[in-house]
Amino acid sequence: MRLGEWRHICVDVQHMFARDTPWHLPWMKKALPTIVSIAEASPRRTLFTRFIPPPTADAAVGAWKDYYRRWWMMTGEHLPDEMVQLVPELKALVPPARVIDKPVYSPWLNPTLATLLSREQVETLVVTGGETDVCVMATVLGAIDHGFHVILVTDAVCSGLDETHDASLALLGKRFSAQMTTLSADELLSAIADKG
Repeated sequence: MRLGEWRHICVDVQHMFARDTPWHLPWMKKALPTIVSIAEASPRRTLFTRFIPPPTADAAVGAWKDYYRRWWMMTGEHLPDEMVQLVPELKALVPPARVIDKPVYSPWLNPTLATLLSREQVETLVVTGGETDVCVMATVLGAIDHGFHVILVTDAVCSGLDETHDASLALLGKRFSAQMTTLSADELLSAIADKG
């Protein structure tokens, strides 16, 4: 497998998903060591996204207002600041790893990401993190739209629901196979090691 110039996008591995909150992802604990091993393999090639809720539901835009009226306890006025931070194992890699903040599922609405990747002549994006069926899906589809080849690391993504996690992996693997590859972490790390 040819990686070309690549970057690792690790999606939203933050305290608010790793800890006991309404958005807790139980499977994140299992995926985390694998995610860390990929980030540690090349921290300078790693970009961490962080999902940042608005300060209040009324500060959100459009239908996001309704979303945050439902999840009011996850808005900035109720959520401790530390909850939006990366988990310690990943925060320790910044720098040289970089952080891209986003107020929505997709990191591509923040033009910084596409600009940075274009400037660095990136061809391939390795994607890990959570949730497979929400922010990871949005990240992958946006990357494909921007013309990147995507490597989705199947044992380094997680979700709150097994059924939709499995369905998302099946959908992405079958429908986007010309633009995306699915690999295990071991397969990816072997390819990275071969590239040097």
